[in-house]
Amino acid sequence: MTALTGRALRLTVYIGEDDTWHHRPLYTEIVHRAHSAGLAGASVFHGIEGFGASSRIHTARLLSLSEDLPVAIVVVDTEERIRAFLPQLDELVGEGLVTLEECEVVRYVGRGAGPDEADPKGKKSL
Repeated sequence: MTALTGRALRLTVYIGEDDTWHHRPLYTEIVHRAHSAGLAGASVFHGIEGFGASSRIHTARLLSLSEDLPVAIVVVDTEERIRAFLPQLDELVGEGLVTLEECEVVRYVGRGAGPDEADPKGKKSL
C-alpha cells in the first residue's frame, strides 16, 4: 500500500457515463490505469444531474434526458505522481473537464491494517 500523508493533489475528471475507450466505459479505463500507475486510490461518483461545455442538461429526473449522466473520477496522491499520470488522461479524455486541487491527506489506511496502523482510539479502519 502506498504511504500518503501531508500535502497532496486531488485530480478530478468530469466526463459522461456514456463516454467509452475501446468499447469499455471511460471511467473504468481511467481507474484501471490509475491502479496500474500505482496511484494511492481512485473513486468514481455517478451524478444525477449536470451540464458541461455543450450546455445540454443531463438529468435522471426525466426519462427522455436520463442519458449520459455526469461521472466524476477522483484520484488523490502526491503532486509528482498525479502530474506523471496526466499524459495518460490527455490520451483518454477527448471531451470533459480535468481539474487539480491542492489538498492535505490527514489519514490514509487500508482495510486489514495492522495494529500499528489503527487510529489512536484503537479502532481499525473500515
